[in-house]
Parts: sequence; structure tokens; C-alpha cells
Amino acid sequence: MPMTVESVYEELELDFEPDNVFHQVNSVVLQTAHMMDLPPRLQLILAQPKNEVMVHFPVKMDDGHYRLIKGYRVQHNNVLGPFKGGIRYHAHTSLDHVKALAVLMTMKCSLVRLPYGGAKGAVKVDPHAVSEAELMRLTRRFTSALANNIGPDYDIPAPDVGTNQQIMAWMADTYTNLNEPHRRLVGRAVVTGKPVEFGGSYGREKATGQGLVYVLDEVLPAMGYENYQDLRFSLVGYGNVGSWTGKLLSERGARLEAVMDHTGAITREGGIDAQDLARHVAEHGGVKGFSDAEPIDADTFYQKEVELFIPAALEQMITLGVARKLNCKVLVEAANAPTTPAAERELVERDIAMLPAILCNAGGVAVSYFEW
Repeated sequence: MPMTVESVYEELELDFEPDNVFHQVNSVVLQTAHMMDLPPRLQLILAQPKNEVMVHFPVKMDDGHYRLIKGYRVQHNNVLGPFKGGIRYHAHTSLDHVKALAVLMTMKCSLVRLPYGGAKGAVKVDPHAVSEAELMRLTRRFTSALANNIGPDYDIPAPDVGTNQQIMAWMADTYTNLNEPHRRLVGRAVVTGKPVEFGGSYGREKATGQGLVYVLDEVLPAMGYENYQDLRFSLVGYGNVGSWTGKLLSERGARLEAVMDHTGAITREGGIDAQDLARHVAEHGGVKGFSDAEPIDADTFYQKEVELFIPAALEQMITLGVARKLNCKVLVEAANAPTTPAAERELVERDIAMLPAILCNAGGVAVSYFEW
């Protein structure tokens, strides 16, 4: 007899928290499992990660004092292959956030038929508030603390929010030098998203945004949108995924109407130049102050009339209140779990189509697989 979300949580002696991102993601998985008549044993297995690793490690700062840093690695499921998932550096990460993202990686890898399971990791730190030398020492200590729980044929991290190819190179270098000499040739495969010179893959930097655009290439004509020249879009977040999405859609002829990130929101009549904005963000850390656009408030940003609204930042950014303001035809999830369940119900009731993150942002892990 299939189990309900409530009965699974009762069996596992868990209390459901509706505002908890892990429980939100879990409820969607379990509701789907219920619809599929999935055996109860599989529902119980999917409802909790296989392993949850938490580490604390000291890092010497530039002024000589030490900080004790918290790190996580959650390994959700490896039935289909080695655990796979990014490492993020963020000051407000938590175990439940990492658990939610690990679940999504399991579903994403399965959806696009990669022989991987799902995992995710994080370090509780603001990468912009430390020096490059501190970031290197932090990364190497985290890798050392995690070394027995990752490996080229067991669990393969990758970049995520707040991390990049340099951090992946430090991780691979540290892991390689912790192993016996005969294992060093394969040690670099412990992570993906490395620099090309260190075993990385061409195209990895733009892969997530490119994958999203490939999805739109396939899906939009079936939704009645034949030409990109007729499309307007807005972006939340202009980091790696958001900027590449903006540049690639603009190249196809779509018009970037508005962008919002942690520094503010901007718009420009006739469209924002995605390339120029990317250069500005790289130099100044955000969209604020971009000279070729006008600043706007958040409400004006959300209410902009566009065909495509693309959240490309963090989880749970599209709340019910935000969903009620949106003036779009299609919501394209570039970030992981950006839409809360209440917001999703609101969008469905308003006949706003939704393209899910586990499809739209799978390009990154696809190219990571080629690299690995």
C-alpha cells in the first residue's frame, strides 16, 4: 500500500516543517512517489539521505588568529552511480539546505540518464569576506577533513554558489597529495569543474546556462513561441548561471528587460546589454551602478511584463507574495528549488507554465560527467 507524506514522516519519526526547504523538496518527491504507487520501502529510502557528514576544521587567518569553520557533505543516494553534486561556500547555508540540494541532484542525474547518484556539500563561510590566501587554506583544510568521504569512484564534488574552478583545483590538488603515489594519476577526478589546464572540460563554465537555453530551444516552439526575437525575459541573479543565460538568450535575439541581484534591480527600455552587464558585475560584484540601465525597486522588477521569468540565484526566492506579483508567461527555474510550494500552486492557478530546475539546469552536471 503506497504511503502518504504524513505516514512516511510518522514512520521516520520526523516532524514536517512547511517552511523548511528540505521538507518542501521531500514532500514533492513523496507526493510523486505516492502517485506512482512506489513501494513503501523505496519511499522511506528516498525520504532521508544515505549519509550526512558534518565537519569542523580550524583555519589560520591572515592576522594569525584561528577560526573554526563548519562544513557539510550530504550523500543522498548512489543506486545509479557515484554520489555527485556541488560544493557551495555561503554564510547562511545549513544542513537542511544541503540535504534538499542533494535530493535534487539524485533526481536531476536520474532524469538526464547520467550514471550518478545525488550529493551536495557546503562550507559555512562568506567567500567574499576572506582573502584569497585564507580561501585556499580553508579549501585545503575542508578537503582534508572530508577526504575519507569523497573519491573519484565514490563521491565527486563540483562548483556551486560561491565556488569556482580555482577552488576545485585546490580540492583536487589536496586530495591527490593525500593519496598513495599509485592513486595520484586518478586523483584529479575527485572533482569536476576544474581549470582546463588541470583536467577540466571546455564549456564547463557556461554549461548550466547553455543547458537551460537548449531546453528552451526544444520546449518554447511547442508552447507557441517560434522566435526568440518575440521574447522578453527577466533574471534574478547575475552570477555564472544568470549571466550566461542572459548572454546566450540575447545572442538568439531575446530581450533582457530587467535584472535583480543582492545589490539591487535594474531595467532599460529597449533591453539591457547582457555582455556589458556581465563585465560590470565582474568588476563591481553586482548589478548596482550599471550606467546603461535605470535602478528600480523589487516590486517594479517582479511586475515587469515578460514572457520568461528566470530565477537564477538561491533557493526559495519565489515566495507566494512574489508569485502574486509576477507578470510572465513561463517561469524557468535556473536555480535549484527557487519556487516554494505555495508559490508553485499560485502560478499553476494563474496558468503560468513552469519548467523545473532538475531539467533546466542539468547542463552543468552533464558536462561534469564528460570531464570526469
